[in-house]
Amino acid sequence: MPKTNVSDVAVIGSGSWATAIVKLLSSNTSSICWFIQFDDILKHIKKFHHNPRYLSALDLNPEKLFLTGDINKAVSSAEIVILVTPAAFLKDTLKPLKATFKNKTVCSAIKGFIPEDNCIVGEFLHKKYKVPYSDIVVITGPSHAEEVAMEKLTYLTVASRNSEKAVRVAGFLKNHYLRTIISDDIFGTEYASVMKNIYAIAAGICIGLGYGDNFLAVLLSNAAFELRLFIDSFHPVDRDINSSAYLGDLLVTGYSQFSRNRSFGTMIGKGYSVRNALLEMTMIAEGYYASKGIHKLKSEMNLRIPIAETVYRILYENGVPSKEIHNLTKILK
Repeated sequence: MPKTNVSDVAVIGSGSWATAIVKLLSSNTSSICWFIQFDDILKHIKKFHHNPRYLSALDLNPEKLFLTGDINKAVSSAEIVILVTPAAFLKDTLKPLKATFKNKTVCSAIKGFIPEDNCIVGEFLHKKYKVPYSDIVVITGPSHAEEVAMEKLTYLTVASRNSEKAVRVAGFLKNHYLRTIISDDIFGTEYASVMKNIYAIAAGICIGLGYGDNFLAVLLSNAAFELRLFIDSFHPVDRDINSSAYLGDLLVTGYSQFSRNRSFGTMIGKGYSVRNALLEMTMIAEGYYASKGIHKLKSEMNLRIPIAETVYRILYENGVPSKEIHNLTKILK
């Protein structure tokens, strides 16, 4: 265990993606301060050097880790702070925070919406904690924690308006199986990482209903069109929606066996109620919360995004999955 309380990077969160990111950081840092909110997880990792709940087969390097249950100690310990908690719980996680984010690089590796504020994490950090957008870095896929843990070749997009900060964060993450792509599109990449979860739920519902790969390809092709329409309407900049940060993240989340949002949708397609499907999940399906948030924003902008709206009706208006998807098949191209 490192003797110093000064770390290269602080990680906030203890789930599968946080655990995978800690593994990545261990390749390129001398010390990682890891804030773990749950005492049982913290004690287990200290003693056995692996996370008992998430990616439990993954060995963690105790020489690199400074573990703490004090979020103020974690944030104060490093210039780079990576947030990796479920979006729905971020506000509660940060509630005890008295330390400041001033002059720090604050990274969001969270792929979800802040439900009460109805915004992406970067916007929340800017409004609530006064973090300048130039100090915010967004870490997105296409990626699944499980494949990172297995050291499968993976590409991450690291986005920031400050290219030096993006390059520095990318340098801490990349290794022989993890490659990084630098972007300046902090809004587009984060909105894409939110919306792809909604479309993964749609894919799962279709799978649960018995639709095959042929239709899934049509569904995700149309989802890519919706994704571009939405992002370009909110943040119109020059971006290639077919690049991996957008289309790639959508595809891996829609097709992968590791996708928790697709798994959530599959249960609903098979007849689970939304409530029971949520209870069955061992991890958070971010698309559930994102669906409501995107619906509100879509209504304000008067956008037509029928796949996202279909998911919203199923999740929040008791729409019958078989009927809703059947109606959707009539308008897809």
